[in-house]
Amino acid sequence: MISFDEGNTQMNKQAEFSIGQVIHHRLFNYRGVIFDVDADFQGTDEWYEKNAQTGEPPKDEPWYHVLIDNDGRVAYVAQRNLEQDQLAEPVDHPLLGDFFFSYEDGHYQSRHVLN
Repeated sequence: MISFDEGNTQMNKQAEFSIGQVIHHRLFNYRGVIFDVDADFQGTDEWYEKNAQTGEPPKDEPWYHVLIDNDGRVAYVAQRNLEQDQLAEPVDHPLLGDFFFSYEDGHYQSRHVLN
């Protein structure tokens, strides 16, 4: 779990998922692996209006960048639309090697060192 401290705002946001974790999208029924996480929505208002048609997910909660399994696309997903994947199998995506170097015990190991 990743914790975000927004400094003077006294907010502490908890990310339920972590980089390298395999997830399942609750609404669109796809699997994927998280390669980045934002403490809150970082897209444009135009993108949100066009793409966030699933009950207007909150902008002030964590959002995840996801490599979609067997698809080749990348998704930007609100935390409330994700759940832990139950298959415990690797993901197939052409960009996996750009972000991860191995898959062990249901979790991908990141190529990048986090601060």
